[in-house]
Amino acid sequence: MCRWAAYLGEAVFLEDILTAPCHSLIAQSHCAQEAKSPTNGDGFGLAWYGDRPEPGLYRDILPAWSDPNLKSLCRQIRSGLFLAHVRASTGGATSRMNCHPFISDRWSFMHNGQIGGFEKIRRALENSLSDAVFDQREGTTDSELFFLLMIDEGLATDPQGAVSRATSRVLEASRRAGLEPALKLTAAFSDGQALHAVRYATDAHAPTLYTSVFRKGGGRCIVSEPFDREGGDWQAIPPSSFVTMTRDGIAIRPFAPAAAKLALAV
Repeated sequence: MCRWAAYLGEAVFLEDILTAPCHSLIAQSHCAQEAKSPTNGDGFGLAWYGDRPEPGLYRDILPAWSDPNLKSLCRQIRSGLFLAHVRASTGGATSRMNCHPFISDRWSFMHNGQIGGFEKIRRALENSLSDAVFDQREGTTDSELFFLLMIDEGLATDPQGAVSRATSRVLEASRRAGLEPALKLTAAFSDGQALHAVRYATDAHAPTLYTSVFRKGGGRCIVSEPFDREGGDWQAIPPSSFVTMTRDGIAIRPFAPAAAKLALAV
């Protein structure tokens, strides 16, 4: 399973969260404490927002701990909203196109989890996409495809509803393929204004999710694993939750799959 961290608030240097803390995301890339695998060495990525509406993006296939460019960027870039991810592949080659975050226009998305039986339902899910959204497909991961399903389900105007309907499409595809649905979904995504996150699983083992106020920037972090266990007041997000963070506060609401508005292609 992957590890990720996101931040929303006053502009801070990325290193304050991603490289400097004792259990930073870089440290978690080779020594995670709350994941199935402690090593997340199949690439990394950053998406950050600045003066333009669309995010900057940097991804590479090196392990995060061994890329000096990543540390240099984190030391120099200041942002009030960013997402960062270190990857432990559950499917899909180690390539830049398969590294998170994924972006589309102003949206960015990253994921920890997997779609069970993905190889048996991938074609059905890809065929269910509209042509315009399918043309954005660049990699081969289940995570990118889930992001595209969200876009297809109206992410631009209804973030929580889009995730609910995308989840329903995955579950229905599994059932049609004769599989017991098995989805683990802990993801964060943003349009450059608000930061959203979801924690959900079809079993009792949803990947972890935490949030805390970040003192230095007066903002808030949301992470798959705390990066400062000594000084941070970390709140565990309950399973089956949807989180929306703005500069005015945070809302945590129940989350469940909703009826998909688009039928899967046969």
